[in-house]
Amino acid sequence: MWEKRVTVLTTIGVVLAFVNYSSARLAPDFIHPCNNTESTCLIQATKDAIPEFVKGLPNLGVPALDPFIIDELPIQLPGVKVTFLDGKVTGLRKCQVLNVEAYLEKNIFIIEVRCNITIKGKYTAVGRLLLFPINGEGDSKIKIVNSVIKLNIKTKYYKDADGRDHFGIKNYKYTFDYGDRVHYTINNLFKGNPELSNTVLQFLNENWRVVTEEFGQPVVEYAMNVTVDTAKKFFDAIPYDELLYVPIPKY
Repeated sequence: MWEKRVTVLTTIGVVLAFVNYSSARLAPDFIHPCNNTESTCLIQATKDAIPEFVKGLPNLGVPALDPFIIDELPIQLPGVKVTFLDGKVTGLRKCQVLNVEAYLEKNIFIIEVRCNITIKGKYTAVGRLLLFPINGEGDSKIKIVNSVIKLNIKTKYYKDADGRDHFGIKNYKYTFDYGDRVHYTINNLFKGNPELSNTVLQFLNENWRVVTEEFGQPVVEYAMNVTVDTAKKFFDAIPYDELLYVPIPKY
């Protein structure tokens, strides 16, 4: 009888310990911390995390990245003003992770991914784009095939109100290669003149790289800012020791 009581009490203790650990843990199940900073492990952990992370974590105040919404994005370029409205960006959940590097003592974190990105929404455009006068509004869709994004992040460490260590992002820089192809589907570039609209659209697609380099930077900048701000919210919510099983450097 005594042995049975001990067994029951032990079992209850184990269960309670597990429940307490689970309730204390903030990181979601798709986070698989590495025991070292070798790229092989970091790449796999990032691959495991991206498809779920980009859905958002509302309970932790982390918004979704796939899709993410562009309510309004005005772009003033030489000769033309373009405004994107009610835009939706998709594709980040299927990004391929090419490289991840972490140099904890130097406060450097590098991630490189290849993505197919689609941007849909309304637009207005007035002015001149390259050779053509533009006066249009309507629906737009932009597909970017095999773009390569490399983020070089300067990290920091800090303690929260409970004394737990966290990753932080001090600043960042990036490179963005538009990849193999950018395809535009834009209607009504010239109000009431579908033939001229189609002619200009054909020109845009035939000269996609020149066109994209002309006006793509503000869109990319916006997307990078959204991505990094989302990462900051995640790092604010999850302590360092639930993200990486490597002793934190002195700071």
